Amino acid sequence: MPEMHFHVRWPDERIEACYSPSLVIRDHFAVGATYPLDEFRERSRVALTTAAERVREKYGFLCSRALAQLARIEAAAARFEATPGASVTIVSFED
Repeated sequence: MPEMHFHVRWPDERIEACYSPSLVIRDHFAVGATYPLDEFRERSRVALTTAAERVREKYGFLCSRALAQLARIEAAAARFEATPGASVTIVSFED
């Protein structure tokens, strides 16, 4: 199963490399696109849950690494909930 990393820029300008066990991320995000915080969080939930399920379909177990990445995204996003107009930009994909 092809895994990938996607790099995001948080509202504080910090860039983070995020992991996915599947290229499904490309179906939910576009390089250079900026998403409102809530939309980024929801797209991340859908994409990483889908990726974890694809691992289950192929290997018989959920991808804990994808779920851990989702938890990190959720925690990071929570820090910016009170920031008006907070958004996240997709910087790049790395296969």
